[in-house]
Amino acid sequence: QALPTGAKSAEYRHEFGSFADIRTFLQHGGQRGVQRPVLPPGTTAPIHPVGFAVLTPDATFGKVVSDATSAAIRQVDPASLKVVHITPQGDRDIVGVVTTLEGPPSGDIASRIGGFSDVTAMETSDPIGADGTAVQVIQAVLRSKNHLHDNYQDYQAFLSNGGCIGLQHDPLLYGSYLLNPFLVRVELREMLVVRQGEVAVIKSYVGLPTEDTSGEEFKFGSIVKPGHQGIWSEPLRTGKYTLNPRIYEAEIVPTSILTLNWSHITSEAHSLDARLAPIDAKSKEAFNFSIDLQVQIHVPDTRAPKVISMVGTMQNLVNEVLQSAVGNYFRNKLQTLGATEFIEKRDEVQHAAESYIQQYLSRYEVETRGVYIQDVVFPQDLVDVLTSREIAAQEKATFAQQRAAQEARVSLEQQRGVADMQAELAQANVSIDIETSRAQAARARAEGEAAVITTTGAAEAHRTRDLGEASAAAEEALGLARAKGFDAQRRAIGSEQTAMVAALREIGTGHVKIVPDILVGSEGGVLGGLGAMLMRNLAADASVGNGNGDGSGSGSGNGSEDPGAPLEAASTPVAVGAGSVDDTGDAGDAAGDDDLDVPPIVQPPH
Repeated sequence: QALPTGAKSAEYRHEFGSFADIRTFLQHGGQRGVQRPVLPPGTTAPIHPVGFAVLTPDATFGKVVSDATSAAIRQVDPASLKVVHITPQGDRDIVGVVTTLEGPPSGDIASRIGGFSDVTAMETSDPIGADGTAVQVIQAVLRSKNHLHDNYQDYQAFLSNGGCIGLQHDPLLYGSYLLNPFLVRVELREMLVVRQGEVAVIKSYVGLPTEDTSGEEFKFGSIVKPGHQGIWSEPLRTGKYTLNPRIYEAEIVPTSILTLNWSHITSEAHSLDARLAPIDAKSKEAFNFSIDLQVQIHVPDTRAPKVISMVGTMQNLVNEVLQSAVGNYFRNKLQTLGATEFIEKRDEVQHAAESYIQQYLSRYEVETRGVYIQDVVFPQDLVDVLTSREIAAQEKATFAQQRAAQEARVSLEQQRGVADMQAELAQANVSIDIETSRAQAARARAEGEAAVITTTGAAEAHRTRDLGEASAAAEEALGLARAKGFDAQRRAIGSEQTAMVAALREIGTGHVKIVPDILVGSEGGVLGGLGAMLMRNLAADASVGNGNGDGSGSGSGNGSEDPGAPLEAASTPVAVGAGSVDDTGDAGDAAGDDDLDVPPIVQPPH
């Protein structure tokens, strides 16, 4: 039979088997054209060469009776007649995206057997918002329905279960498939892999109509429930997902700390900062310099859908949002600072930049974890000036350290000298203590002696004063007594006799000499003169030898006993008579003798 209008392949029935019985094929309504099943490798069947043409990669079996059929056969790529193998390609995981070439139109960009009626049923029975419902919907969408048609190998079953022409929702997984190249095309695409520290925000181009769940305040597109068209509110977390990349676009969002470098070095963990370059800025003095900067950001996994809805991709977040905000901030800030002031206030500028960027990125649901100024490249002239200044400061510090070292060395030498002289110093200290003790003892002894002398002197003075007063009283009494005696004597014997008695007393005491010291006789001769000279010398020696004792005794004794006596007569010898010498004229005996040959009439009281 001829193919129905619009049909591209013949309907297949189980009675046809392997097309070995052409009579059965014709009796059960077999149709002309491309047959939907394919013969597997190793098939041995007696197929009629005129009724069927069998195409293999290497040859065509059967007789082609139509020019149109011959032209169609020539257009077939021999490689498409081989078994389709879907296997990993190196480190990449692969899925097979299927496009069918026959069937009724689906009305969507991709056909899913049964549509999304299962998602509708789940939302009706358990509204989105309950715990686990969103995850269950995602699992239902990811669940393949390829078992209904044996992974497109039974194309008749595919059409019978509602399969439509065009791009198919469910891809093929790893395996080998016998697919009819006239009805099925397979495109190998990379499988979605979400690694640790990442989430995948899904942009769905198929599914139920869009129903925004972001709220009226969110003005950056629609956030929808899983299973609807739009950005899913629930991201996909770590795992491998067999999504059809033709109808589900996944935006990988790092949820770990993301480090972005404004420098000529690109991060090894990602390439988001590949287009970032050092920030060129100008100081207040118009010095041009560049800044290497590092910014660390974090996107929470629950906020990732909103971030993607606002900026589209993470690359846009870095290139369009961060680059302009960070660059403009530093340019504006550094224009208010001098070059050296920027160096001095680098830490303050860094903290201020972190606060600004943190506030700015919070509007995009992005957290700022750190802003770090790495390297600052200044003009060479300014670098030379700053270097010279720093060298001078370092030299000053070095000199100060050297001076401190020398002072420490001097102190060490002093301490070492003190330590070396410690024994002598101790001996000297002991000597000082001994001498101090001796001085104190001498001072105490002198003070004691002075006290003794003072006390003795005071006692002697008191004694002398007392003796003087007693002696004066005695002398006064003696004088009064003598005066009374002389007065009584005068009244008794008369004045002349009293004077005579006094003269005799003076002579008797030796105060008046009446005998000459040297007597020269009238006989003459040399011997007489020599004897007189010898006697004179002997008398002179005797007077000198006895002057201390006798004179003292005479002076004090006679004077005190007889203060009224006249002074001693002159030493001129008085001649008494020729040939007579006073043998009793010894001065010592005369002075010390108180007895008189002629006693006084009145004896003085003792």
